[in-house]
Amino acid sequence: MTAPVPVTALARPARLRAGDRVAVVAPSGPVPEERLRAGLAVLRGWGLEPVVAPHVLDTHPALGYLAGADRDRARDLTEAYGDPSVAGVICARGGYGAQRMADLVDWRAIREAGPKVFVGYSDVTALHEAFAVRAGFATLHGPMVAAATFLRDPRTQESLRATLLEPETVRVLGLRTARALVPGRARGVTLGGCVSVLAAGLGTPGGRASARGGLLLLEDIGEEPYRLDRILTQLLRSGWLDGVTGVGLGSWEECGPYEQVRAVLADRLGGLGVPVVEEMGFGHSGTALTVPLGVPAVLDAEAATLTLDVPALL
Repeated sequence: MTAPVPVTALARPARLRAGDRVAVVAPSGPVPEERLRAGLAVLRGWGLEPVVAPHVLDTHPALGYLAGADRDRARDLTEAYGDPSVAGVICARGGYGAQRMADLVDWRAIREAGPKVFVGYSDVTALHEAFAVRAGFATLHGPMVAAATFLRDPRTQESLRATLLEPETVRVLGLRTARALVPGRARGVTLGGCVSVLAAGLGTPGGRASARGGLLLLEDIGEEPYRLDRILTQLLRSGWLDGVTGVGLGSWEECGPYEQVRAVLADRLGGLGVPVVEEMGFGHSGTALTVPLGVPAVLDAEAATLTLDVPALL
């Protein structure tokens, strides 16, 4: 059997500048209009010009957990990303649905457009993986414009703003809550996101064959400890975690008492023999830091930091 190709650095997009047009898309769940309006106002306050894709406020007629039809959501992303007047694309919210539309996106058109800013997290993890595997582009695991955390938490907003407009100022990532779960120091290329979505992507066209050589960043929401055990065990048994150089852990909202979650994480990840840092402050948390995916970095468990070799954006 051919050994999996190690995770390598991806093509970074250009930073945003005042006056840039930024498209907002909804690849997953339905978007509350009031929260969307509030998020757009934040972007405008940064000097950006947000443009809302045609189907962002749609709701699927039969499946109310989807923001409209799969093909419409995929078309919105393809057309927004391919528009030469658009400098970046930010998701309105996560939820569920990105996996359903990922194969309907025109990835050839995405590749031809070249790397652009793409931001989201949660279910959008499926698209981060697709951008990496099908286009070779780095992306940003960051807050979405209609997400409650983005609207209420100034540090979440500032992390995204600085990453988009002043990326050289955010090279060291991690909140004060971060601490070593397993000691050590490791170098690799960042990848990851919502762990349940990563596990669900195994064997799919946009799924990565292996995380070998990568600094894996993991978080999730609403998965009880036994389900997190099952998800991580699947990744272990499949060999997907073989060769990972280090693991950074974000938030585990609504996953049960953290002591129980922590026990599962230590049990399932401690045997990898690599540094693991917990509570780094990305994901579905009260503060959601923006973390680049596809960028070389160093994870230092003693300092409890992730330090980028290069800025997230050019």
